[in-house]
Amino acid sequence: MTKRTSLKLTDERQLLFDKASEIVARDTSDDPPRSDVIDAALTHLIESKANIEKVRGEIDPTTIQKVANTSVLGLRYRTQVKSRWR
Repeated sequence: MTKRTSLKLTDERQLLFDKASEIVARDTSDDPPRSDVIDAALTHLIESKANIEKVRGEIDPTTIQKVANTSVLGLRYRTQVKSRWR
């Protein structure tokens, strides 16, 4: 992974930040720093993958796919959790 010091905010990325900030904010008047929003998103991604791996064998793969699949994290039927981001 390349370390970068700047983050280009396209309109689409800014919209994602705004939506994620609403989720992370304590209330409607809170405006969390971007670093908190990024930390929360990374933590969520890592914990989601761990949660999917933990329930394998207990919950059928079709149910996991219905609940856990997103455009970033998906479940390949009966094989592995796969990142779809890149």
